[in-house]
Amino acid sequence: MILVDGGSVDDTVALASPLVDQTTGSGKGRAVQMQAGANAARGGILWFLHADSGVPDNADLLIHEALARKQTDWGRFNISLQDKHPVLRCVELSMNLRSCITGIATGDQGIFVRRSLYEQVGGIPLLPLMEDIAFSRALKKHCRPACIRQQLLTSARRWRQHGIFRTILTMWGLRLAYFIGISPDQLVKHYAVSRA
Repeated sequence: MILVDGGSVDDTVALASPLVDQTTGSGKGRAVQMQAGANAARGGILWFLHADSGVPDNADLLIHEALARKQTDWGRFNISLQDKHPVLRCVELSMNLRSCITGIATGDQGIFVRRSLYEQVGGIPLLPLMEDIAFSRALKKHCRPACIRQQLLTSARRWRQHGIFRTILTMWGLRLAYFIGISPDQLVKHYAVSRA
């Protein structure tokens, strides 16, 4: 397991180092961090996971089984938000269902991919926002994802910190804007304002 630190100023690296195989640094931004992790990795399967996600004990086996059984080269997990608010139960349900229907995954869902396909699509798009959506779209052109039903436990911090309904509307708005062609460079400015 490789931890990529994007320039944190707290004790993240010191606290995480005993729990991972390797730590490496990168510039800021998820896409830059994901690319740095992929460059440092040596395995034939890459799994991109947010640091605040909890994983099933047998996650590695689930990934191998899904790639073998589903005849695909990439996939993602269902998620469960770390909060029992009924609206957030609906959020996680809609995220999981939408992803299965559309074949598009988000970073929260722990995207995994064979290195060969990762390289074939040119790796992680270096976008300031929506890198996971763009990456999924590129992967989906080659094959649909395996959708693992076992859940990753995902932090609900952003929903609680910025307000559940405000966060939902912000995320829907950003996705819609990206879908109609507004550039991630423009979207990231709105995203920064919405989190202030």
